[in-house]
Amino acid sequence: MFSNISTRLTTTLKSLIPLHNHNQIPQFSHSLLIPTNLHPPPLRSHPLNMSSQSSPLPPPDSSTPIKTVKVEIKGRVQGVFYRDWTVQNATELGLKGWVRNRRDGSVEALFSGSVDKVGEMQERCRRGPPSAVVTGVNVSPCEEDPEPGFQRRPTV
Repeated sequence: MFSNISTRLTTTLKSLIPLHNHNQIPQFSHSLLIPTNLHPPPLRSHPLNMSSQSSPLPPPDSSTPIKTVKVEIKGRVQGVFYRDWTVQNATELGLKGWVRNRRDGSVEALFSGSVDKVGEMQERCRRGPPSAVVTGVNVSPCEEDPEPGFQRRPTV
């Protein structure tokens, strides 16, 4: 029975796939219908990143000017995953800093990194996540030196 199925499967594959070399079509074991002539791909020199998030960019080198700003985002920015979105975007850009809700309904964040990456994050904050409605963004320079990484802080 399996012999007949594997023969029909191989024949069908050969007729559907226009190859010059039909030896590239899998040959199946008669007992388990497992391809027997396929070889696994070569091993990668670097392991795959199985994380669902993008890997952060490496930190800027010492010759890159660092910019640190404090940003206040106003509008419908709480209860719409704005902080989680900020952590994801800042991490993607390789920024250091933090984000937190404020009791007045705004979101406050500190971004530190290369001038262009901080500028890009400021622009992203003006749009925010899909369900946010940003009505204002205030940016001011800051002297604070944040810890490595990007953290979500408690509400103040």
